[in-house]
Amino acid sequence: MSKRDYYEVLGVNRDAAEEDIKKAYRKLAMKYHPDRNPDSKEAEDKFKQVKEAYEILSDGQKRAAYDQFGHAGVDQNAGAGGFRGGQGFGDFSDAFSDIFGDIFGGSRGGRAQVFRGADLRYNMEISLEEAARGCERQIRIPAHEHCDTCHGTGAKPGTQPKTCATCGGHGQVRMSQGFFSVQQTCPTCHGTGKQITDPCPKCHGAGQIKTTKTLNVKIPAGVDEGDRIRLAGEGEPGENGGPNGDLYVVTHIKPHAVFQREAMDLHCEMPISFTTAALGGEVEIPTLDGMAKVKISGETQSGRVYRLRGKGIKAVRGNTYGDLMCHVVVETPVNLTERQKELLREFEEISQQDVSAHNPRAKSFMDKLKDFFS
Repeated sequence: MSKRDYYEVLGVNRDAAEEDIKKAYRKLAMKYHPDRNPDSKEAEDKFKQVKEAYEILSDGQKRAAYDQFGHAGVDQNAGAGGFRGGQGFGDFSDAFSDIFGDIFGGSRGGRAQVFRGADLRYNMEISLEEAARGCERQIRIPAHEHCDTCHGTGAKPGTQPKTCATCGGHGQVRMSQGFFSVQQTCPTCHGTGKQITDPCPKCHGAGQIKTTKTLNVKIPAGVDEGDRIRLAGEGEPGENGGPNGDLYVVTHIKPHAVFQREAMDLHCEMPISFTTAALGGEVEIPTLDGMAKVKISGETQSGRVYRLRGKGIKAVRGNTYGDLMCHVVVETPVNLTERQKELLREFEEISQQDVSAHNPRAKSFMDKLKDFFS
């Protein structure tokens, strides 16, 4: 039976780059591998074809001979049943070591694994004023530092860690099964390449001790609830020379007695007297920068909003400011004297003479009620 064209087997063009051939091979070999298709004769045959095609096209000399003479030019180097002398196995391992190294935690080159340290989170509660203006805080966080007894080796003073007998100090072991040859983290030394037979009594072989450290954290003006401030390298230390993780300071804004925040804007209630609401006037209200005066127009109703531009929160990036929204609340007077009550009754009697002129909302409401019940 005639063999299929090797380029056709891998599904690549004849001018395909070496990396494209390698990618195509990985994909097909994973698809048709016998371990994934244990009862499929068809998959097994295709897997052998893919292997054979890759051995030829991944070798520059064999590929040149194949391009010039076809299958006849490489018959002495590749048989129909697979690879000779284990050559194909080496290429197969090369093509898959980066994939399976990631899966099993291994790395190419036989070096002990390097691990980045874990990130840490610190929840910081600040006031609205601190969030608006920015501030600087000191925090204390748990940390690890090299043990001063063993100087970070983890071994008892006077002794040294020994080379791991399982991996020979590489931190990884190679496991072979069928056509696969993959590396994974050594189960004995966990990737360090060393074994500590006589651990340090202070750190118990860890090489590090728990402690606390103090950090200065600059909170920029304008931070909001849940914003994160990243302190690079202030997280957990890495292993085997790996980089430290980061520390993320998450801000939480305390409730404020006067203001409610909405993005860059602030909101507050502005209680005014019945008289001021009716006749107009001027009231003072607090802002984050001190007191400000608001001119109230006559006949102001509850719920009206007065905007004070630029009296809100500064944006974290840029130099823009939000606004302060003052929500009018007309306050009903309490603890009235007899004279005040008498004047109010007189005022009500006069108002009732022309309800539509003095109480348009009440008049409109009553009209709607009449329409509803009619």
